[in-house]
Amino acid sequence: MVSPEKQAALAERMAALGITEDDLVEKFILGSGSGGQKINKTSSCVYLKHLPSGIEIKCQANRSREMNRYQARRDLCDSLDEIRLGKASARQQAFEKIRRQKRQRSRRSKQRSVADKRHHSKVKNLRKSPGGMD
Repeated sequence: MVSPEKQAALAERMAALGITEDDLVEKFILGSGSGGQKINKTSSCVYLKHLPSGIEIKCQANRSREMNRYQARRDLCDSLDEIRLGKASARQQAFEKIRRQKRQRSRRSKQRSVADKRHHSKVKNLRKSPGGMD
């Protein structure tokens, strides 16, 4: 399941953020979605609520209850990091990077790119022999 090193790292991170197990309400509920009978019969979905902040996390990423418990706590730490650090959080920076990549280029930038391509094409054409076919 989850290695002891990962468990220790998570406990250390939770302590650094000031999260204690007493602050958490943990419930195991029936999952939903695809998976059929297995999902409908087992309570492997983890519901986690951090009482001081009111953040609620629901995790059903895996079939294993222990793995879902680990991931729910990790997601809670990520959420608290995002709230405390704001734009400096890793999740927010990754989101901003994707947003910048998807942003449409300016007209001037497009014109410069096309001009560079045309120049490169002319340079390549100059390399050809004057006879045409090689």
